[in-house]
Amino acid sequence: MNVLVVVSHSRKNSLTFQVTDRFVHGLTEAGHSAEILDLHGIGFDPLLLEGDEPSLTQEVQVFSPEVQTEMERLKKHDAVAFVFPLWWWHLPAMLKGYIDRVFNNGFAYGANKLHHQQILWIALSGVTEQQMQKRNYDESIQNLLNVGIADYCGVSRSRVEFLYETLDAAPEHYEQLLNHAYQLGLDYAKDIPAQ
Repeated sequence: MNVLVVVSHSRKNSLTFQVTDRFVHGLTEAGHSAEILDLHGIGFDPLLLEGDEPSLTQEVQVFSPEVQTEMERLKKHDAVAFVFPLWWWHLPAMLKGYIDRVFNNGFAYGANKLHHQQILWIALSGVTEQQMQKRNYDESIQNLLNVGIADYCGVSRSRVEFLYETLDAAPEHYEQLLNHAYQLGLDYAKDIPAQ
């Protein structure tokens, strides 16, 4: 399987990038190929401007060159994984802007849907699992990503994997998180249920 791994974090030395590297290592060990798309690294502009605003009146919409490039990149892959920190119980603005602009009408929903076999969302959370469950934040986030985005765009096999307690933890805990990311890569083509 050819997997596009979209990572959203401003620092290359972040745990988010370490998780990405370990996840990709697992993917390649399992025989998959992967391309890492570093949204900050390519200078992706997350602002949805008028030219890329979804149009329900045009049969074929012409998008900006930046968005068209990313649509073409997605077409080359069988599946997608997103790696990102949870900020305010949501996607970082950069990743939200990527989805706003690239998962556009006529490409990802509407007349056409995404062709990808599955999506995995790897969300790094500074809080504990209990804190995430306290007000059903976990269920809200899972519903948003699995149903509100993936399923709406035609991808029924979607899962959110939370990596908890990513702030100021002991080195052993960080290593456990990285090992978990590696295992997610090894098991990527398995066990993602349809929504």
